[in-house]
Amino acid sequence: MKKEKNMTENIADKEMSECKLCPRNCKKNRKNKEKGYCLMTDELCVARAALHMWEEPCISGEEGSGAVFFSGCTLRCVFCQNRNIAAAQTGKIISIDRLADIFLELQEKGANNINLVTPTHFVVQIAQAIKKARRNGLIIPIVYNTGSYENIETLKLLDGLIDIYLPDMKYMDSSLSLKYSNAKDYFDVASKALDEMFKQVGKPVFDKRGIMKRGMIVRHLILPGMTYDSKNVIKYLYETFKDDIYISIMNQYTPLKQVEKYPEINRKVTDKEYDEVVDYAIELGVVNGFIQEGETASESFIPEFDCEGV
Repeated sequence: MKKEKNMTENIADKEMSECKLCPRNCKKNRKNKEKGYCLMTDELCVARAALHMWEEPCISGEEGSGAVFFSGCTLRCVFCQNRNIAAAQTGKIISIDRLADIFLELQEKGANNINLVTPTHFVVQIAQAIKKARRNGLIIPIVYNTGSYENIETLKLLDGLIDIYLPDMKYMDSSLSLKYSNAKDYFDVASKALDEMFKQVGKPVFDKRGIMKRGMIVRHLILPGMTYDSKNVIKYLYETFKDDIYISIMNQYTPLKQVEKYPEINRKVTDKEYDEVVDYAIELGVVNGFIQEGETASESFIPEFDCEGV
């Protein structure tokens, strides 16, 4: 164990001294308290750790998913619903030991899994916390909930630690990813990242209750007026992975105040737009999927990032 710990610490020193954990490759010395593109130093910062009921049914179940929301973000999309934590405006600095304890506390509360939300820039510390928590009795699956703007080398640090990948595939059109996420290369990066994620976890596995124990669910959030790109995304996912993954088609886009300067997306997705994309997925042959019904585009579905459970 001591050898493993030393290896992990060496990786942490290297990555935090010249950070290249995400495709921004900002090379900031986060160990020396410089802030990376993610707006974070090497100090773990968590904004919320609580049971979360609003994920896909096989993730939340009736008991809830043990969601740990990390502060900062490598994408910071202009329409982000979790804008306060993405912009590092809230959160509490904690130790790796405390993070491991949080995982165990969520398990004690009955969580179906540990759900790491926007974790990329803290992967090295998270890996250490997972290993410690497992040595101390953590047995529930670990979910990696990401925008998919990931370096393959960073994902490889998680091989054997993550049970379920819950990535986005936001765009195929590079003009959209540049405008709304400042990432012209988003699709190229994300498609390679999804390949690595699937390589690690493989086909879906569920328990008797229908709760996912292993596998990958790829989310796609439909943007107003962008159904053409949504269809391209769904087609790519289905042709690449067939029924070996689940595709979650989301209509919960919520136009918050910060998108007023982007009038073309300053509205909700219409029922017609959403149905058009869902119907297209069905026509393609998508069987393993999730759709959203009812009023999901609402700020009431955005949790309070008040450091609960941290």
